[in-house]
Amino acid sequence: MVDAPHFNPSHFTNEPYVRRIEKPWGYELHLVPPHAPYMMKIIHINAGARFSLQVHDAKQETWTLMNGQAKLIWENNSGEMVETELEPSKGYNTLVGQKHRLMGVTDCDILECSTPERGVTWRLEDDYSRPDETPEQRAKERGES
Repeated sequence: MVDAPHFNPSHFTNEPYVRRIEKPWGYELHLVPPHAPYMMKIIHINAGARFSLQVHDAKQETWTLMNGQAKLIWENNSGEMVETELEPSKGYNTLVGQKHRLMGVTDCDILECSTPERGVTWRLEDDYSRPDETPEQRAKERGES
């Protein structure tokens, strides 16, 4: 049996983390501190509200429906936009460069796991007239600037 490496516990924390980010379509609950090498959040979308039609240049995402009803409008491998009704406990994955938009049919909660919040989110269409989400814009929207 090999001895496990020794780790310095001085930077360990046993405190829970959550940060609520208000959005025009609902809100996000970030469950991971900002500088972690991944992101996990609960997304609450109000009935009838939707994300911007967007594409990321550095971020990949996976969603699963927790409750309510939601649709995913996303680009297929032929470049066509298709609509998918999310089913609970199934994973829906987007890759860098894949156009997508989530929509709440009813009030709903979606668990999102992704690569870190980085790069640009290009908002191709947006019901709320928001600019593209650059790192600077992201900090401004989250009150971090």
